[in-house]
Amino acid sequence: MDIHVSGSRPTRRAPKENFTGSVLQDPINMAPAPARLNASRVSFEPGARTAWHTHPLGQTLYVISGIGRVQAKGGPIREIRPGDVVWIPPNEKHWHGASPDNSMTHIAMQEALDGVYSTWMEHVTDEEYNGKVG
Repeated sequence: MDIHVSGSRPTRRAPKENFTGSVLQDPINMAPAPARLNASRVSFEPGARTAWHTHPLGQTLYVISGIGRVQAKGGPIREIRPGDVVWIPPNEKHWHGASPDNSMTHIAMQEALDGVYSTWMEHVTDEEYNGKVG
């Protein structure tokens, strides 16, 4: 058993090559092999978002505060709120982040396949981000 005491792992700024705007990440768990789970608490300031990306085994998002947005490539932008659970299937190109006027925090959970949790792609443009919610 391993217990990570609260505050023992520092918050980090998300890398600019994979995110737009101010995003903070707090690690929850990166399980050692043979387990594959990686979980983080991710906080997005208004307008902040991920770049387009995929996960080889899918991803679950659990929204804990604020108002956010999520979109699969070619699909509608969907609004997400506290208590919402989003399942993103394996290899589905998508992005997620805060709404333009509200911050959003979620727990992001994904498993690794051959050590890979995510494949990062191009940034979400302002035009894509500001598309119609629906």
